[in-house]
Amino acid sequence: KIQNRMSNLYIHYPFCKQACHYCNFHFSTSKDGRNDMFKLIKNELHLRSKELINPIESIYFGGGSPSLISTKNISDFIDLIKNKFEVKKNIEVTLEVNPDDVDEEYLKKIKDSGVNRLSIGIQSFFEKDLIIMNRAHNVRQAHKSLESVSKFFQNFSIDLIYGMPYSSLTNWKNNLEIALSYNPPHISAYALTVEEKTVLYHKVKEKKIDLLDDDDVKQQYEILINTLEHKGYINYEFSNFAKQNYFSINNQNYWIGKPYLGLGPSAHSYDGKFLRSWNVSNNHNYAKSIMSGVLDLKIEKLSTKDLYNEYLMTALRTDEGVSLAHVKKTFGKRYTMYLEDQVKRHFKYRNLFWDGDFLKVTKKAKFLTDGIAADLFLV
Repeated sequence: KIQNRMSNLYIHYPFCKQACHYCNFHFSTSKDGRNDMFKLIKNELHLRSKELINPIESIYFGGGSPSLISTKNISDFIDLIKNKFEVKKNIEVTLEVNPDDVDEEYLKKIKDSGVNRLSIGIQSFFEKDLIIMNRAHNVRQAHKSLESVSKFFQNFSIDLIYGMPYSSLTNWKNNLEIALSYNPPHISAYALTVEEKTVLYHKVKEKKIDLLDDDDVKQQYEILINTLEHKGYINYEFSNFAKQNYFSINNQNYWIGKPYLGLGPSAHSYDGKFLRSWNVSNNHNYAKSIMSGVLDLKIEKLSTKDLYNEYLMTALRTDEGVSLAHVKKTFGKRYTMYLEDQVKRHFKYRNLFWDGDFLKVTKKAKFLTDGIAADLFLV
């Protein structure tokens, strides 16, 4: 049983209009059970209410496509949280939205419900990219949604994907220029990754789609960093860029290892210490477990080595970097000496540097961050 408590809340709504070809998150395109799912998620919250610690810092509606949830359900859920728990005065409430689900009436209702931050799944402003991804929206809807969002919301993020098959550096520069024309306070940009059990994976395997060379993907990432830095964005985490005071609280808390509670099928939770858990990735089985009042949770107890490796992986991705003082205090002398020994050759290649107590990735090696972190792991 999980004893420790969480101060951030993640809600996974597992339904989409259609399947994006690159996505390996848990979702269903079936219309069955959509209306009941939110009742089940509310019931799970009641079952797990003792796991939440006050005050709650952030609420994040992800998926799937949470912009398919009725505005009334979202409003009722936020009210339930605010009435049942203590929440931070400036609590961040983020909703992921798809461009095709957004109109001005919807945005007004969502804002009135208590949502104060949107994450808009644009991905690209080029039709050919959207077709390869099998996105439900088109370029016209992408523009229309951003025009509306910037009227109603001060705090919003644009999601983009770089490294698309057949894309050029010019395409990618244009994507960034168009995104910046809407003056978003936050941009999240992810490299296209080929995950098993996706349509994209099979198309690549069958040679129906040619992936971009790694060097081209790296160049697009470098253009991303240079363009956004020049425009005053802070690269506070590998894939996340924000203007001052617009860092996502949800993102930051995740990267610094704060506790969070995940509700809904497949949602993960972490107690901030050594327990990770996740719900069953099956809507029917999830419903059955919630209705029976017995959670179908998988629980993993992390070892000291796991926690050390996870800390390196997450901290190295942030602008703050890895704190040697934190490693000493949390993991002890053996881990500190191991880290100091492992970093030597990366200094030689100018991949890493010390900034006072903090170990950071050099700008030239930023694209290699995850590989560098893995190389520092204790195995």
